[in-house]
Amino acid sequence: MSHPHRRSLQPGAPYPLGATWDGHGVNFAVFSENAEAVELCLFDTTGRREQERIRLPERTDAVWHGYIPDLMPGQLYGYRVHGPYDPPRGMRFNPNKLLVDPYARALSGEVKWTPSCYAYRLGSSRGDLSFDRRDSARSIPKGVVVNDAFPWNERIRRPRTPWTETIVYELHPRGATMLHPDVPAPIRGTLSGLASEPMIGHLVDLGVTSVELLPIYAYADEPHLVELGKTNYWGYNPYNFFAPAPRLLSSGSLDEVKTMVSRFHEAGLEVILDVVYNHTCEGNELGPTISLRGFDNASYYHLVPENPRYYENHSGCGNTMNLTHPRVLQMVMDSLRHWAEVMRVDGFRFDLAPALGRDIHGFDANHPFMAAVRQDPVLNGVKLIAEPWDIGPAGYRVGSFPPGWREWNDGFRNNIRSFWRSDPGQGPSVATRVAGSSDIYSRRGPTASINFITAHDGFTLADLVSYNAKHNEANGENNRDGTDNNISWNCGVEGATNDPDVLDLRYRQKRNLLATLLLSQGVPMILGGDELGNSQRGNNNAYCQDNEIGWIDWSLGRDEDMDFLAFARMLVHLRRANPAFRRKHFFRGALLGEDGPVKDITWLSPAGQEMTPADWNAPMLRCFGFHLGDIGDGAAHADHKDQVVVLMNAGIDPIAFRLPPEAYGGPWVRLFDTMRAGVEGPRKVVDPGEVYPLGPHAMAVFTQERRGLRGRSGRRTSDRRA
Repeated sequence: MSHPHRRSLQPGAPYPLGATWDGHGVNFAVFSENAEAVELCLFDTTGRREQERIRLPERTDAVWHGYIPDLMPGQLYGYRVHGPYDPPRGMRFNPNKLLVDPYARALSGEVKWTPSCYAYRLGSSRGDLSFDRRDSARSIPKGVVVNDAFPWNERIRRPRTPWTETIVYELHPRGATMLHPDVPAPIRGTLSGLASEPMIGHLVDLGVTSVELLPIYAYADEPHLVELGKTNYWGYNPYNFFAPAPRLLSSGSLDEVKTMVSRFHEAGLEVILDVVYNHTCEGNELGPTISLRGFDNASYYHLVPENPRYYENHSGCGNTMNLTHPRVLQMVMDSLRHWAEVMRVDGFRFDLAPALGRDIHGFDANHPFMAAVRQDPVLNGVKLIAEPWDIGPAGYRVGSFPPGWREWNDGFRNNIRSFWRSDPGQGPSVATRVAGSSDIYSRRGPTASINFITAHDGFTLADLVSYNAKHNEANGENNRDGTDNNISWNCGVEGATNDPDVLDLRYRQKRNLLATLLLSQGVPMILGGDELGNSQRGNNNAYCQDNEIGWIDWSLGRDEDMDFLAFARMLVHLRRANPAFRRKHFFRGALLGEDGPVKDITWLSPAGQEMTPADWNAPMLRCFGFHLGDIGDGAAHADHKDQVVVLMNAGIDPIAFRLPPEAYGGPWVRLFDTMRAGVEGPRKVVDPGEVYPLGPHAMAVFTQERRGLRGRSGRRTSDRRA
């Protein structure tokens, strides 16, 4: 089907990679170090009929390129690549397989799993991978030539929220709106729905600053899920790093992404993308050939050195991207810059980030990828968040990433969950986590820690207090998938119940967990829907549940759910209003002045005295508090500033907790007590040294009554009603 004379073909240029329209024609450029020839395939508007095959005429520094005049945006295309088919040597070229351009910036269609997607036919044994001649074009998405022009409103600035003020909200771009009653039905489940007024209004009202979206660029559903009638709902199965997933676009236009970003920015919200550069959907040695494997398998992937037929699998998904190769590193960097510059997103969360910094010796914090990001003039100005673990050797790298990076801190999650579950021996660890995890991030400051209680991977907050064990039967894997280490507590009944005592305890525990998250040093991350009481029915691995299990439930079915939403809003705004909870530097335990005992932070025993080593070492320690005397980063103790006292009781018995003496400040106005639902009503004022009845499984927070609020008689004008 080669028609070399049908179009006027020119040599073109090796850069930029991809299909680039310049107003007069399109330059095509694609990397392959080991190919023998590369054919560009042009398709009709349906993507079903291949109209023309054109061999790219030039090869410069392993980049194949050519220029076609008069070709316009909207043109559909793909590639076929010729070269040796020799799996034992890591070579898997097969021109019968249509390939998606690694740099395609828009796509038409989805992957359709047919036998033709595979470059081999299995012979008499699994070791015999014979060459397959079936054409895969009908099963493979087509790249789309795009025009990147967009009418950005330059008066709308990027929020550029400082890390000390950042509150992250992790959200599924589809599941967020599928059940939202106020989002128009035609755009539910799409980026347009995400950018709708009801969604943005909720986020602004809640008070979060940065929305972290699960993957939005092109991904495929695994064949076994398709057979089960399911999809890869989460999207951690990519085959292209530039183009948005067609299934998330209501319009099919690239402008939908830009419009979403623009509307978020107009509302003061940052957009952070969860990105997957550690692997692709092409899987292991028995996987399909969709893109990178067919272009240059030996360059794009880490292969086993002793037997390059096989792949290093540090991702757990069959393969690992080889960012030690300059061209693979370039592709990832170009992808990040594309999303940051062309799409104007504000940051990235890197899935299984240690895999990106691996070479033959293991993870290296000075890996070329880390160095490239650090010096890049675009990327060193956006938010960078690592999921700091993979399944490779020594893959747990919490605290190992270089300056400029933030990290998901699972130590915070585990310690806080354990404490409120009343596990013994958690007190010292919880104090360290609440104070910013200086044991992990001593050289980088508290904001290096992304604190979270729940995330997309695991129980929701409602399920965390409702289930002792996972219930993943709907996934079709006999409940074997998902972690068994949930550190959860069902409060006495497994799953749904109408028992008022159990429900009261569950809502209290949710308030405890969310309050601890939002009033700790570091950067808090809230799982989307937790503020609404969203449940996944005990499923802690809803990666394939594109249905009511995985979607956010907006119904607020109980009055207690409305109260909890109001409580969540109050907590977010309390954090944003009080710099004591969002410091840039660690506490030093230092005195703030020459007079009195006040330190930047003082840990309190129920007796109202500073905690001693004996107090910390008590095996059954489940109750303590802290006084924040330094409301800023080294700011002097000042009467006109609010100070804070936080009391925490994870035990089963109430505690008579004496507030610190007058030298520490006061009187103290109660902001909230998690024994009480919703937002605090009439003010409760407690004098210095007075005993406060702290309930079981409860948390109370006080701020110093502001000076100068006195009537003419000289008495304080506070309301002392309980």
